[in-house]
Amino acid sequence: MVYSLAYRRPPHVPRRSSTVSGESEPSIGGSTLDDSRDVSISYGIPEALSFDRIIDGGTCPPCTTRDFMNYLIYIEHAAENLQFFLWHKDYVRRFDLLSDHERKLAPEWTVEQAEAQALASKDSPAPMKSISADAMALFKGTDFAVPKATVVELGKGASNPFGTPPMTPRSGDHDSIAQSEYPWSDSGSTLRSGFKAPYDKKAAGAFEAADVKLQPFTIQPFREEISRIIATYIAEGASRQLNLSSKERAGLLHALAVTTHPTAFRRVIHTIEWTLRHQAHQNFIRWTICNGNRPRVIFARGLGIAGILGGILAAVLIVLSGAGRGWRVLSAIGFAFGIATLVAAWKGMCVVLHGMHHRHLRPWELFADDDDASSVYEMKKGSFDTLGSSNSYEDQPWIAKYEKRNILRKIFDREVWIQEPALRQIQDTIFLQAVLGSFILTAICVGIFVALPKGNFY
Repeated sequence: MVYSLAYRRPPHVPRRSSTVSGESEPSIGGSTLDDSRDVSISYGIPEALSFDRIIDGGTCPPCTTRDFMNYLIYIEHAAENLQFFLWHKDYVRRFDLLSDHERKLAPEWTVEQAEAQALASKDSPAPMKSISADAMALFKGTDFAVPKATVVELGKGASNPFGTPPMTPRSGDHDSIAQSEYPWSDSGSTLRSGFKAPYDKKAAGAFEAADVKLQPFTIQPFREEISRIIATYIAEGASRQLNLSSKERAGLLHALAVTTHPTAFRRVIHTIEWTLRHQAHQNFIRWTICNGNRPRVIFARGLGIAGILGGILAAVLIVLSGAGRGWRVLSAIGFAFGIATLVAAWKGMCVVLHGMHHRHLRPWELFADDDDASSVYEMKKGSFDTLGSSNSYEDQPWIAKYEKRNILRKIFDREVWIQEPALRQIQDTIFLQAVLGSFILTAICVGIFVALPKGNFY
């Protein structure tokens, strides 16, 4: 079974800069996020490969959440969006599991409050950007020296008479966290207990840079976790800093200074989700349709061009000879093979791999068996750790190993069967389009050569 013959691959969507907080993100079809959550087949993505199906774990390799994360890390370089989105989804679930008494400690951040804060930020001057210690030392004693400012650090070494010590986790808390459907840490929690980054100081610096006075609401649920999220995703220079505008960042920090309710992230999560649904997800499906690596696809294009040139050469030689017109039909073999191969390769597919429903292993998948088991485990878990390190991969061992592979080995690299039925169905449709297009163009080309008179040169 195939899709419509008018099917087209999802078009590539370029990355957009962060939008101003409060603006409605338009979808590909011109509607907003709220009324267009499912991408239509008209954009080349069937319902079986929708964003929600992938996030909920309803797809098979190579279209799983893990594959989506790997694409964002190694290809799009924007994995922090998905990492933050998954954390927020799990955070909402855990916040709803709290008792009514605990939820009342963190009041909801309403739309009216957000709009009032946005209007107030327009009238207030922009906060001074934080300057690193290295830059301050460099300009010390010059005309560009930055005047010292009094910095109030929260958390470390500060004896706050109004501060409340962190609450001891109850037995039920761990159970509720362990039920998370995302395997982000060994204990089942989205937070790793061994995280030792100075998140409290970095979070305080983010509030200060946004000119926000943080009150000691340590009694609010998940306040420590929110501080870690700010240090990891929101603060300037964070290891997984989100691509937010200054207004979005300031609005979020104003909201988080008041409450830890999930609605404080309303505007930011709207932007992140729109980017994932209508840009990253669409590009991921387009990239996944390609069953061969770049050297294999270029090799397939070369074969297609060679087949077309072979058909032209055969037709010309027969026309110049004294052979009958019927012999000129033999050139159709070269035309049909070359055009079908070239059309499929132009869409990122190798017809030989498609005949077996195989795909090439990605470079980061090739050497998984060669590395130490523990290091491979940490590499796979790290991208799903909410508070992990940065998403840079330049120091991973597979990069040097893959660069040492010769071009022939890359062309004929290891293959694996495609498990996702919807993806195989898309590839079957593209292959059928290539065959039908080849048949039509071959008939035209052969008809032109058949109509030519004999050359009788030999």
